[in-house]
Amino acid sequence: MGPPGSGKGTQALLLVDKFGLYYYEPSKIIEAKVMNAKKGECEVLNGKKYPLLEEKKRWLTGILISPELISSWGKSIFEKVAASNQGIVLAGTPRTLYEAENVMPVLEKLYQKKNIKTIYLTLKPEDTMYRNSHRMICTLMRHPILYNNDTKHLKTCPLDGSKLVERKGLDDPESIKVRLQEYKNRTMPVVDYLKKNKYFVKTISAAPAPSVIFNNILKALDLK
Repeated sequence: MGPPGSGKGTQALLLVDKFGLYYYEPSKIIEAKVMNAKKGECEVLNGKKYPLLEEKKRWLTGILISPELISSWGKSIFEKVAASNQGIVLAGTPRTLYEAENVMPVLEKLYQKKNIKTIYLTLKPEDTMYRNSHRMICTLMRHPILYNNDTKHLKTCPLDGSKLVERKGLDDPESIKVRLQEYKNRTMPVVDYLKKNKYFVKTISAAPAPSVIFNNILKALDLK
């Protein structure tokens, strides 16, 4: 868990690589289901229609996708992964209290409460603005590329060779401001929910280099 730009995806990938876990990333599911939606395409849940093009408009302006959709998509994946006896990493989700109240009981049933561990990454809003406004991802596998003096002139992904691009709309300054407000109002209460309900939660600064953060995560989880 953590604000935009705190490196949730980077740390999730590092955990996946080290421990052979499944990576559940809502952003990729949203991009697959919503960003390529056609006119009139809807998702129906409990008799209610969710027009995917409307969800796309929300997403591009920084507003969170309807929690009902994310919860439904997530639960079906969690059940399949657990059935294969594989561990799972969630990056940036649950994003709302609705999702937490619907998803956490499912995860608890599948994996047991003692095995659910949350790392809460903290980052200043000005750092979020800087990181996201400079963020590049690759077109093939959506790898996020850390922006620094060594990478700022890169045109292709060093991992798969595909073209590097900015996330148009989602990482524009105005969208980032909306995303930060959404995070403050709708996602931060999830951390309080987890603490209140006695889930394991450790707070770690997202300001250092990714390698330092990863070592701190391993220590917090007693996995080093």
